[in-house]
Amino acid sequence: MRFFAITLTILLVTGCSNRAVYDNIQLNNRYACAEKPPSEQDACYQNASKTYDEYERERQEALQQD
Repeated sequence: MRFFAITLTILLVTGCSNRAVYDNIQLNNRYACAEKPPSEQDACYQNASKTYDEYERERQEALQQD
């Protein structure tokens, strides 16, 4: 919880671009992976390692389908 508060403060101080928000969320997700059982960590890290560019491309494709 403390890490989340620090991250939120950094975002508020530095301004929030979509990329910065995404990167900080992914960072928080990677930290959360460390708290999972070892058998779940690899899958968790894979889910938390998608780059912003990959995310944005998938997002645009999904928006075009609708």
